[in-house]
Parts: sequence; C-alpha cells; structure tokens
Amino acid sequence: MTLELSDHWVWDNWVAHNGDDQHLFFLRASRALIDPDRRHHRAAIGHAVSQNLRTWTLLPDALVHSDGPAFDDLATWTGSVIQAPDGTWRLFYTGISRAERGLTQRIGWATSPDLIEWTRMTSPALEADPRWYETLGEGTWPDEAWRDPFVFEHEGLFHMFITARSNLGDPDGRGVVGHATSPDLDTWTVLEPLTNPAGFGQMEVVQARIVNGTPSLLFSCGAADASVSAAFGDRATATWVARGETLLGPWDMAGARPVQLPSLYAAQFVRDREEWALMGFTNEVDGVFVGSIIDPIPWSDDLLG
Repeated sequence: MTLELSDHWVWDNWVAHNGDDQHLFFLRASRALIDPDRRHHRAAIGHAVSQNLRTWTLLPDALVHSDGPAFDDLATWTGSVIQAPDGTWRLFYTGISRAERGLTQRIGWATSPDLIEWTRMTSPALEADPRWYETLGEGTWPDEAWRDPFVFEHEGLFHMFITARSNLGDPDGRGVVGHATSPDLDTWTVLEPLTNPAGFGQMEVVQARIVNGTPSLLFSCGAADASVSAAFGDRATATWVARGETLLGPWDMAGARPVQLPSLYAAQFVRDREEWALMGFTNEVDGVFVGSIIDPIPWSDDLLG
C-alpha cells in the first residue's frame, strides 16, 4: 500500500505517534509541473494518518508557504514533529523565500493542539551561524544548507540536528551535522557541528536513533555528492548509516556504510510493530523520478553494504 498520489509527487517524510495513530508528514507538489525538478520551489507539507504505517487516510495539508514577505514565502521543506512538555505539538520545518530565490534556508516552527491544525510561530527563524557553518556568500555550494531539522529530547535538553555545511575543508565534502539546543523548544542556541567534514557534500534528512541497542546516524547523500562512494563501487547508494557512542556522537563517519536499497531516499527509522524499519520515498527508477512513499522495510544490519 505505497502512498502514491495521482496528482502529486510525494517525497521526504517523517512520522509522529499519537496513541495508536501514526501521523505521516511529507513534502508534496503537483504533477502538473511536468518536470519533477521544479517541485522543490512548489513544496508544501502534506499530512496523512494510519494505524499500521501502510494504509493511509489523507488529511488537510499541515503547512504551505506563507504570505510574503517572509523566510518561508516560497516553499516549506522537510522537518520533524515532537510533542512539547505541555502536551501540544511542534512542527519544525525548513523555509525558503522568494526574495532570495530559494537559495538561503532557515528553520521555523509551528504549533498544534492535535497534529491537525497548525499555527506558525512568530519567533525569528533559526539561521546558520557563520562562525562554524558555510553561508551562501562563500560561493562554494549552490545554496546555503540549513535544513531538515530533526528534533528530539535527550537528558533533559532538546536537540536539533540540521543538514548543514562546515565553513572549513574541501568544498566538495563539507557536509556536517549541524547542531542547536533548547531548554523549552522556544529559545534555540546554535552550536558547532557534531561531525567534521567526511567526504559528503551534504548530509540530508539526518536522524539519530538507538537501533537495536546501537546509536545510529542515518542520512542521505547521492553518489555524485559523496566522494566516499567510490570505495563501495556498485554497493554505493544514497542512504548511509554511521555508528556512534551516544545519540550525540561521536560518530564514526569514516566507517559510514551505504544501505543496499538503491532507489530509497530520505530514509527514516520508524517503529513498525515493535521492530525497527526504514521508511522513505522512491527517488528514481531507471532514471525516472517516481515520488511515492514506500511501506516500512524491516531493518537489519544485513542491509548495509
């Protein structure tokens, strides 16, 4: 029961659990655009609900681009959902603006009492700190990478992992895990990266989970943007896992291994019937973009190349 829409492409996605309900949030854009590369500047955050991660009921979109001028008045991109201590929900997401032609990414958030109706927060968007992170003005990458927030609580503090690029090292391999913390999900402090550049141009849709007892860092990076892919030959894919000592690292980036699911992108670890599984979207098959969300694939270390 793959989630495939006849009138929209669907791609990056993430799950929030509320009792027996599994809420799926995903990027979507109209197939009327014809060229799937145009979808990025038309993306909204769709929403569906399920009780088994397989049969989905579509709900109203969670968030679309805001009225301008604003940091998110062109499109809303990937994020994550977490329940706040007061029982409400927070959707952290990426925004791009018309004024900057979508080239600078920032992170904002919205609140909801029920995961259905969302209200944007008026707090300033979270931006890349040039003390540690590459910004658009450096001209080494097509855009300013500061997106895909993954938010979780760890030892009494909220952490945000971010797709970012270091301002040091080989420009072709500066992808790092950006990091910010908050005591309350309202006030955030940007910190230095949790990883050093390791041959990935970008580390997209980063997620950390303790999977079968092992802290595991999951991210996506296509072979064209990952110099380390050459070491894996035909086993190189766009989905990678690195092991760590804790949920905050340190991570063995030199030992990162590709997941042997070639068409999978933006994978996330999910709990499926009490077992770990991967969910993501089908990117390309035989060079053609598909844009549909897969059913959970049971996780096993045997999937690693």
